[in-house]
Amino acid sequence: MSRVLSITILINLYIFAAECKFETLAHLKPQATDDTQARAVGDLLQRLIGARANEFIVVVNRSLGLANGDLDTYELRSARNEMISVTGNTGVAAATGIYNYLKYFCNCHVSWSGDQLRVPSPLPSITGVLKITTPNRFRYYQNVCTQSYSMVWWDWERWEREIDWMALNGINLPLAFSGQEAIWQEVYLSLGLNQSDIDSFFTGPAFLAWGRMSNLHGWGGPLPQSWHLKQLYLQYKILDRMRSLGMIPVLPAFAGQVPEAISRIYPKANVTKLDPWSHFNCTYSCAYLLDPKDPLFQRIGTLFLTQLIRQFGTDHVYNTDTFNEMTPVSSEPAYLSSVSEAVFSSMTSADTQAVWLMQGWLFVHQSAFWRPPQIKALLGGVPLGRMIVLDLFAESHPMYSSTQSFYGQPFIWCMLHNFGGNSGLFGTVESINRGPFEALSFPNSTMVGTGLTPEGIEQNPVVYELMSELAWRREPVNLQKWVSLYSARRYGSRDENVAAAWSLLFRSIYNCTVPFYKNHNHSPLVHRPSLRMNTDVWYNRSDLFEAWRLMYTAAKPLMSVETFKHDLVDVTREALQLVVSEYYLEIRKAFQKHLLSELLTAGGVLVYDLLPELDRLLSSESRFLLGVWLEQARSLALDEREASLYEMNARNQITLWGPEGNILDYASKEWGGLIGDYYSQRWSLFVTTLVKCVDRGSPFKQDAFNRDVFKVEKGFVYNQRRYPSKPTGDTYEIATRVFLKYYRPIMKKLSKAACHS
Repeated sequence: MSRVLSITILINLYIFAAECKFETLAHLKPQATDDTQARAVGDLLQRLIGARANEFIVVVNRSLGLANGDLDTYELRSARNEMISVTGNTGVAAATGIYNYLKYFCNCHVSWSGDQLRVPSPLPSITGVLKITTPNRFRYYQNVCTQSYSMVWWDWERWEREIDWMALNGINLPLAFSGQEAIWQEVYLSLGLNQSDIDSFFTGPAFLAWGRMSNLHGWGGPLPQSWHLKQLYLQYKILDRMRSLGMIPVLPAFAGQVPEAISRIYPKANVTKLDPWSHFNCTYSCAYLLDPKDPLFQRIGTLFLTQLIRQFGTDHVYNTDTFNEMTPVSSEPAYLSSVSEAVFSSMTSADTQAVWLMQGWLFVHQSAFWRPPQIKALLGGVPLGRMIVLDLFAESHPMYSSTQSFYGQPFIWCMLHNFGGNSGLFGTVESINRGPFEALSFPNSTMVGTGLTPEGIEQNPVVYELMSELAWRREPVNLQKWVSLYSARRYGSRDENVAAAWSLLFRSIYNCTVPFYKNHNHSPLVHRPSLRMNTDVWYNRSDLFEAWRLMYTAAKPLMSVETFKHDLVDVTREALQLVVSEYYLEIRKAFQKHLLSELLTAGGVLVYDLLPELDRLLSSESRFLLGVWLEQARSLALDEREASLYEMNARNQITLWGPEGNILDYASKEWGGLIGDYYSQRWSLFVTTLVKCVDRGSPFKQDAFNRDVFKVEKGFVYNQRRYPSKPTGDTYEIATRVFLKYYRPIMKKLSKAACHS
């Protein structure tokens, strides 16, 4: 990239301060000293680029923010001896400045799926001073579900890497939920419950998010005591690192859910049993909710938060979600106000400076219940400015515009993007490029920040880099120019085929414009087979296949670049997912027309070639391995009993999601090992069943098939087979074989279909 272009891009990042301010949030600031934050950023640089970190001068000076409307600001300039000086008002601001320099001056890249850090020597110089101020007071990160879908098995090394990523991408308000069950155990024991009561209350590790939100109890448990100790230790390190970088960690609070046994200890307590959640019955669902007016509510909420603060300290922001996907016992505004008032009161009893951060998902998920009077009542139970609402799914279903900016409460415009941590290329780039700026300019807007709130991460890094960068801009970017620069720095290459591929992807699969579209992977590949499967997509299939061709064409000289290798596998995987859909349609058509030969041919290709090839491809890349997920789970155990429990949790979450397939395939993944031993086995049974039906002249019975395939699904959860945690096979060789085998035939099918449409 030319120096002039680099400077132009960075100058265009300069932004004005947002007009909307809440004095009630003024105390939410980094606690670490400026020197501590500067050292933390220096250490981050050492981890990132080694000895080259010594070529940067890092300064944190909080007065820089005060001079710019108390908004995060950084300055970049050249210094003596070909060094680069960065000054930020916080550690996060300084780290963000460094990453923008690495991106736009050094053509470097950092992501979940690999880094490209060929830093030029000497460091490129900067003319003058580049000063950047964000209009967004807060840049929030995580969904409460992220803790279970992605982070559940992480050790400190992985957390350290993620916190570095947060700082580089400007995150200053991250969720910090680890270790809370250890505190809850202390609280409930002090209230008179026994260990058995508590063990039947907590879920297993992979389902803790839904235990915390009052959706589940007991499933996948009990939690071993070693889990509590390890998570406590981890939380200390997480909080220490977040705070050292100038972040404001968000801690948990009490929402009202209690163990069933509370009624035995406190028989006069006003406890209501709620209806089952999702497709569960009361064996593992039906939360017990303590009435907010009951004195025990305040006692428990205050006791929990007091002990939490004693253990971890506080930055005064707390998250809890009282009615996540659960219907309140009453729609009366007075009742709803009393609930939020009680929840907030339990916070302020322990911390007079408490601010409640609430996910706004309930307003989207149960819109029939949450009408304007109900929303206004719930939000109005908290003093204005003492609650921050996460407009959780704003890129597809913003709520601020229909609630008069949440009736005056400050809110954060969030991109949810991913459900269940599903595999699959997806984005709404036009929406996220436009949405935050529209929200900021909305009449009487109370927007105070932007947020990333995916249920699962480690997918589609391009979307998260774009959204993170937009938080520091004053206007939308030119998406085609932006993605061209992105592809160049991601691979350290200006290959024309690669650039053309990304241009196509950004116009198609990464630009979903279907209203209210939820990014679950709808592909037949990862769902229980039936004759009524959805094969629709939101983009032109030909664009994806052409991007596949372009990526493959460019592949050979770029295979040593880890980011390119990952993306070649990812794009090929996405293309083969579409090929699976085409063979599914052929199978269904052959069955419906009783064409046994055609059914055997299409089914044979799918089961004996296409799916095995996909499994081999995924098994050749380290970030697409089932074995890694399972090994991470088992590594946290002290003994084989714990290891088996954790492995069951890990397997169940990504397949059955519950004892009976209650939320079947919600958290599907396309991983090597999982394709071969789970999805392929289901498709094999499906094809075999259809062949028998045609051969015998009998109808296909979905209910009978579901009973048979459930045995396959449950068998996978408990088969105890070990899977490789290291890649096997030559990625380029497999990708070549797959491309030569399937590209031309699928393009002929699409061309033929277009002629008949």
